[in-house]
This record gives sequence, C-alpha cells and structure tokens, in this order.
Amino acid sequence: MAIAPGQTIAQNLNGLPPASDMTAPEKRLEKIILELLTLVGENPKREGLRNTPSRVARSYRELTGGYAVNVDKLINNALFDVSYNEMVLVKDISFYSLCEHHLLPFFGVCHVAYIPNGKVIGLSKIPKLVKAFSQRLQVQERLTLQLAEVINTKVKPLGVAVVMEARHLCMEMRGAQSQNSPTVTSAMLGCFRKDARTRDEFLTLIKRR
Repeated sequence: MAIAPGQTIAQNLNGLPPASDMTAPEKRLEKIILELLTLVGENPKREGLRNTPSRVARSYRELTGGYAVNVDKLINNALFDVSYNEMVLVKDISFYSLCEHHLLPFFGVCHVAYIPNGKVIGLSKIPKLVKAFSQRLQVQERLTLQLAEVINTKVKPLGVAVVMEARHLCMEMRGAQSQNSPTVTSAMLGCFRKDARTRDEFLTLIKRR
C-alpha cells in the first residue's frame, strides 16, 4: 500500500490506510469512535488511542462485509447436475459475527447438511455463505435460519439442516457473565424435519470428531 502525503512510514506499518483509501462511511465512523472514546472517559489523543478510530472503522468494514455480498454472484453458477441423493455434510465451519443488541462478538462452529435432488453446490460455497451471512449484525437464531433458507432456495434439495454452536460475549462479558454456556440453534427443512432417521443421522455425524 502506498504511503499518502503527510503519512509517516510508522503509520503505514501500523496498517492504517492512506486518507484517500478511507470511504465516506469510514470517515464518519472514525468521528463517531473518536467521540465514543471521549464519552467513556478516555483521552483519544494519547499514543495508544491515537489511531484507534481509523482501526475501528476499517475493522467494522470487514466485520460487516456481508451486507455487500450478492448471493447469486457468490454461488457463481457452482450448481452441478449429479445423480447423488445421500447426505452432503460440511461440519465445523468456524464463524464470527456481531450481536445486533450489544455489538459484541459471538462465534463458534456451524454444521450444514443437505440431501441433493439432482443438483449439488460446490463445497467451498457453503463456508462462503456462512461467512457472508455471519458478517452482518445478527442474532444466532436468525442466522441459522437464513443459512438453511438460502441453500433451500438456491439448491432446491430434498432437505437442509443447519446447527450452530456459539459463545456470546454479550452474555460472558456483561449481564449474566456466564462463561461456560454455549448456545446451540438448529434449522431443519424438508426431509430433515419430516424424517426422524435422516435428522438423527445428521445429528450423529456432527457429534463425531
């Protein structure tokens, strides 16, 4: 990354973008973070905080990048005709999201399965879908359902199952301050909802390590 006029080499090594690289929303967010630091009793001019507003603005652009994702472009025609009708499971997909109530992280693993109905989706697309929907302000329950619904809509399988296991810092750092209480949510569509054997097979497989 080029060093902007007036920017020192040290600032560039800190990973800060040149002023010309900052978007208008990032510049506005930078001002808001500056005010926030003052309101919580800090001195935003001290050395450790001097570049914090810029860093936070950049990090929020990344952490909420899912709003800019077009699902159809992400899938990019990676749907293939395959005569396979057994379960396809991608498990232990790491995800990170922000709780929409407190803007604190929740994170964990996601397990996604579906039963093809003549078409399969490229395996790499499933973690990408998880990332796209995770990088928005979320609640875990809605995130779980959104993932199931987008696969159901785009792939049109016989059924979809999604289970998410997550730790919520809004519960661990504040409020109840319960450190060992992971939250588990599930969404079962199609044959995973109707057929207990299919559902049990999925739940058994995701427990295996």
